[in-house]
Amino acid sequence: MNPKRKYGAIVIGVSAGGLNAVSFILKKLPADFQLPIIIIQHRNTDQRELLEDILQEKCKMKLKQADEKEKIKDGVIYIAPPDYHLLIENDFTFSLSSDARVKYSRPSIDLLFESASYVYRERLVGIILTGANNDGSDGIIRISKYGGETVAQNPEEAEFPFMPKAAIETGCVKHIFSLADIQKYLLKINQM
Repeated sequence: MNPKRKYGAIVIGVSAGGLNAVSFILKKLPADFQLPIIIIQHRNTDQRELLEDILQEKCKMKLKQADEKEKIKDGVIYIAPPDYHLLIENDFTFSLSSDARVKYSRPSIDLLFESASYVYRERLVGIILTGANNDGSDGIIRISKYGGETVAQNPEEAEFPFMPKAAIETGCVKHIFSLADIQKYLLKINQM
């Protein structure tokens, strides 16, 4: 992590309708994008590599499934493995957990966002995209509490509006953007 940069990491939570939304955002990011992007996508446990393969074809950045005790590197997109919670430790490594589901989900967006907020504090950007439950809303509150940036996809544009709407209803979302504006926002903060 570069301490001279304003932001240290971006976390994205997405559920139903997520493949199209995430693909749209990632496809315009340059290969030399500086920040790590960590994504929780709710998916079936039998989709072990499919998501990563599809997304890698659509983006220029290096993309991989997060591994236990792996050091988080700048400029890499990390995807949570199916059926494991993904957490960030104080030494900027990942840990995986098979603990109980949170809001019917494993991986849990809330658990990633909360653990990331403890580590990155005001240097974290949290983004909630399309989805059919309220996972991520508690995490958005935590990111906001620690001074991080919070973003939700405009529910009117989302394929499944419930998840971004739940995040917005917390009162802790700073920016409500279309997917195109989220993409522009990420390109902008990459320069900070």
